[in-house]
Amino acid sequence: MSTYINPLHPNRHAPYDDIPRDVRDFLNYLGAILNRSPRTVNGYYIDLRTFFRFMVQYRGLAPDTDFDEINTSGLDLEFIGSITTSDIYEYLYFLKNERLNEPAARARKLSAVKSLYRFLTVKANRLSNDPAKDVSVPTTKRALPKYLALEESMELLKNIQSDFYERDYCIITLFLNCGMRLVELVGINMTDFKEDTIRIVGKGNKERLVYLNQACIHALERYCEARAKLMNLQDKDALFVSRRTGKRIGARRVEQIVERCLKLAGLSGKGYSPHKLRHTAATLMYRHGNVDMLELKEILGHEHVSTTEIYTHINTEKLRTAASSTPLSRVEFTQKKDGPMPQEDLEMEAEAPEVPELFEDLEDELSSRK
Repeated sequence: MSTYINPLHPNRHAPYDDIPRDVRDFLNYLGAILNRSPRTVNGYYIDLRTFFRFMVQYRGLAPDTDFDEINTSGLDLEFIGSITTSDIYEYLYFLKNERLNEPAARARKLSAVKSLYRFLTVKANRLSNDPAKDVSVPTTKRALPKYLALEESMELLKNIQSDFYERDYCIITLFLNCGMRLVELVGINMTDFKEDTIRIVGKGNKERLVYLNQACIHALERYCEARAKLMNLQDKDALFVSRRTGKRIGARRVEQIVERCLKLAGLSGKGYSPHKLRHTAATLMYRHGNVDMLELKEILGHEHVSTTEIYTHINTEKLRTAASSTPLSRVEFTQKKDGPMPQEDLEMEAEAPEVPELFEDLEDELSSRK
């Protein structure tokens, strides 16, 4: 059964022949009309395939078939339309308790189901009822982005060792200064540069211009000189190429380059990755460059400023300044002579148990429950 995109042809995927025809139409709509990337469409395919496999199993239509072997291509529109809101809640329960999916994964898979039924009811007018419309998305914890500190970033740049040093140094420099995504970096062509700007093709094939600072310009100049000397250059359009094959390097190769550089800098094992370098660039711009949210949104290629606002929570200097801005922050402690305690305070002091006794009572109560 087809599942994953061929790494040699990232803009193609195998025929989705193990899912219902109406779901294939939806995937074609995502790719051809909404212009979603092949990887995004493939993600929807995997999530929706899981959903319909569950429905087949839940209704007892494939009792002797392993879950991962269930073929849903025979399901028709009548079956898809017969799914109820209660069925979707059962699916979410299955994801949580059987598949052990975290809230973020459950939210993503529910979003795929919602998008499918919205397509079938609103866009294609094939169904009149949307069972997923009123199903709430699981609450997710919004974690702060992980990033390298300024000192760690400097250490990373100082510890790049490679047989193609100019290329790898340029890759790390662009990540740390431009905040581009991994797929954006590997897709850069030689014609995307103009003076001190670079054209980036982001999610949904949306283009944006990113300005290059002197560090990026110098790194690119040195790399392009080394690239021009390659005797076996095959992909003349691609910016980053393999020294051995002369062809465009893929995302996995860039991940390996970053992993090796992190290890040499003593930063491995801390959860850093190319995407964390993107977070690092955004964090350094916001904390040290006096960049506001709208500017950072454009640099990172976010569709909504709410996505960018997460970086407001990691500017500790601004938080420290805000805490010091209240006029009460300058009030000094003044020692005054103790006076007689009011009678009602004396009575409350006498009745209140000592704090250690409260802890002892709590410990005794917890011990008795074991």
